[in-house]
Parts: sequence; structure tokens; C-alpha cells
Amino acid sequence: MTDTIDVRPAASRFHTEISWLDSWHSFSFSEHYDPRNTHHGLLLVHNDDVILGGGAFGTHPHRDMEIVTWVLDGALEHRDSEGNHGIISRNIAQRMSAGRGIRHSESNASASETVHLLQMWVPPDTNGLDPGYEQRDISGDIKDDEAFPLASSRERDAAITIHQRDATLWITRLSAGAAGPIPDAPFVHVFVARGEADVDGAGPLQTGDAARLTGAGARTATAGDAGAELVVWETYAKLRLT
Repeated sequence: MTDTIDVRPAASRFHTEISWLDSWHSFSFSEHYDPRNTHHGLLLVHNDDVILGGGAFGTHPHRDMEIVTWVLDGALEHRDSEGNHGIISRNIAQRMSAGRGIRHSESNASASETVHLLQMWVPPDTNGLDPGYEQRDISGDIKDDEAFPLASSRERDAAITIHQRDATLWITRLSAGAAGPIPDAPFVHVFVARGEADVDGAGPLQTGDAARLTGAGARTATAGDAGAELVVWETYAKLRLT
């Protein structure tokens, strides 16, 4: 495995824009396909979505996928065929395990305000599991200038559990000038959700920019004057596409 740091500017992402949705895709998604950009490690989907008031993804199916949603602004309403219902807003971690099959819808919980969210998919380490759902308010747990394990089965204190032993999602909120660790793992995806940060070896990254680290070792991210919120996937295996 070649040691690399691959910087992906925000504007280089695939873009979908329709009447109620403005979506930026870090990897091939839907009608957007590039065989050179399908995943990084185990991270298959990393969508940056803004949904206008009243907008919604209607009921649709998923199978054998761990889907994590992280809301940056506004509120998202979830309903699924297992009877789960939730409102996901800032500081609420949410995971849906599609397992052997589930149908769900996602809609802006407001008729007038926008909702801005990140949705990220990794495969489970075991197919055919029972579908599942989990959400948790982490307002009292996440701390400034500390990496927080949002979703994992590796980290005991993770907010929510995903059925993938080789992946952890970290959220790091850095105040101006503060530094935070980037994990040492075979595949690391660093995404700047807010603000700006300088990542060792990648240079300055702005909102929406990402750095894909492959065997790059432990690194440090230092926030700019506006601070930063980093969304970081640490994975120890590579997706096998069939």
C-alpha cells in the first residue's frame, strides 16, 4: 500500500441540484460515476446535503449497509419500515442498520427552514443482520478540542454502535488555533464540515474540502481563525466492490 495524502477540494465533488435538494457527493453516487472515485477504505458514501423546507427523500429501500447521519443545521425526520421514528438535529448521533432489508424516508422536519446534514455509509462486517436503528443526544458528551467517537464498534465510549469492526467515525470541534489528532490507520478520510484547518502534509483545508490519507501515519490538524469541525473516518480495511 502506497503512503499517500490525496486532497479533494469541495468544488471537485459530484453535485446534484434539484428543486428541494442541493447535494455534494464525495464519491460516486446515483447517476454520478467515476471508477477512480468509488470509496476510500470502507467509506462508500459521504454526502453533504441541504434540504429545503418541506423537502424529502420518499420511502426507499436499503440492504446490508450501516448509514450514519450527522446534522449540521436544522432538523431531519426519519421513519422506517421497522416502526422507528426520530427527529435528528444538531448534536444527535443517528445510525440505521439496513441489515437484510429496510425501507425508510427522510424529510426536512420544518416546512420553512433548511436542514444541512452529512450522510455516510460503510458496509457491515456481516451481511443479513436484523435491521436496526439508534439515535443518541451527545450534547453533554462532546467536548471542544477533543476527538469524540461518534460511531464505532471499536471504541467502547462511542455514542452509537455500527456493525463494522474496522471503522470509527470521529467528530472533532477545534477552537481557533487549537490542534487535534488525526488517527493512524490504513485509510483515513478527513472532511472539514465547518471552518478551516491545516492538516499535516495536506495543507490548509476549507469547509467542504477533504483529505484522503492512505498509510500516512498519525497527523495533526490545526484550526484556523474561525475554528473547525472535522468529520473523520478511520478504517482498517478496504471495500471490496462486487
